[in-house]
Amino acid sequence: MKSDLFASENMAQQATAPGMTLQNAKSVKYAVNGEMQARQGSMIAFRGNLQFERKSQGIGGMLKRAVTGEGLPLMTVRGQGEAWFAHEAANCFIIDIEHGDALTVNGRNVLCFDSTLSYEIKTVKGVGAAGGGLFNSVFSGYGKLAVICEGNPIVIPVTAHQPVYVDTDAVVGWSAHLETSLNRSQSFGSMVRGGSGEAVQLVLSGEGFVIVRPSELVPQKASN
Repeated sequence: MKSDLFASENMAQQATAPGMTLQNAKSVKYAVNGEMQARQGSMIAFRGNLQFERKSQGIGGMLKRAVTGEGLPLMTVRGQGEAWFAHEAANCFIIDIEHGDALTVNGRNVLCFDSTLSYEIKTVKGVGAAGGGLFNSVFSGYGKLAVICEGNPIVIPVTAHQPVYVDTDAVVGWSAHLETSLNRSQSFGSMVRGGSGEAVQLVLSGEGFVIVRPSELVPQKASN
């Protein structure tokens, strides 16, 4: 049988070392030798001896997710084998987190990560309930984290002299040590006239970076 479908860039090769790699722009391959963590429902294929178990967030995590809609429903993957992960054909990127690093990521942008990383849902300081994304996922420790993004992300440097203002629906993540606050850029007169659609932004200040996607949050698909 012959087809461009069988081109080398589309063929899955046997892993030569444990851990995660990009299979292509839309999926991540993880060679499991022990355990790892992944977004629930993100596994698209696997081979080998692997078990998938729902991971509890604990009472605190469940309450935060129930109140805010933010959170990260996880599953633990154990055993030996290879698994492929993806989510709605979003672009995939792998981030190496080293000791001393801390990255804040919107839970909806997390795909999978090494079990050596610590994960916690934390309050976004200075934002308050009006900010929409009251809680975000903070990763620290060491290991690899795979994130997803609808379209190609934009990474914007943040400096002490030049804070960055981002739409709360477009932000993917930022350096966890940055200071956060809320900016209201819409005047009362503009609100009376129907609004500009850009009323509130998250302000990031300090030294670091912020990752944004080239669109605002897409409404959730209606369930059948």
